[in-house]
Amino acid sequence: MKKRFMIVLVTFLTLGFASLASAHVTVQPKEVPAGSYQVFTVRVPTEKETATTQVKVAIPDGVDIKRFEPKPEWTYEIEKNADGKLTAVTWKASGAGLGATEFGEFRMQGKVAEDAKELVWKAYQTYADGEIVEWTGAADADKPASVTAVTAATGDGHGDSHGAADAATAGEDHEDGGRDTLTLCLAIAGLAAGASALFIALFRRRA
Repeated sequence: MKKRFMIVLVTFLTLGFASLASAHVTVQPKEVPAGSYQVFTVRVPTEKETATTQVKVAIPDGVDIKRFEPKPEWTYEIEKNADGKLTAVTWKASGAGLGATEFGEFRMQGKVAEDAKELVWKAYQTYADGEIVEWTGAADADKPASVTAVTAATGDGHGDSHGAADAATAGEDHEDGGRDTLTLCLAIAGLAAGASALFIALFRRRA
């Protein structure tokens, strides 16, 4: 009985901590090649009964963000340094924001620097009651900043998103080709079986 209770308790705590960890503000993808063009997605869950009404993300030095995807009922403002490089973006809700059981995704596009090693995304989440949660800590902190690892350059300059799409297309073409060959073989086998049956029937009829 005691052993069963301990198993239930450990399972409960594990699930509880997992749900808390998954509720962090994160930026996807978690890994990108150096020198590649990428679409980054900022995922923002609301962790209170009060709605999330504003999200600010500091743009790391190792990436040059140029474009943002429009989001209904949200506006955005950008900040630049003296060189004209974007340093931060703030999304603001023009409507009710993200409620207690909701999350939102905000997308932006840019190029990863050739010499980048990792991208540390510091985010600031503002609630309707005025509270600001700063997702700026280390990986083991209660409120960690999201980190994107930067791998060696692929050489094509398009990044994983284009490469994955090309690979998927090639896979689909290969799969379609395989299906076409199989269909042709089955059709030939069917014709051969039909011809054999007809020949046997005619032979028996004559006999």
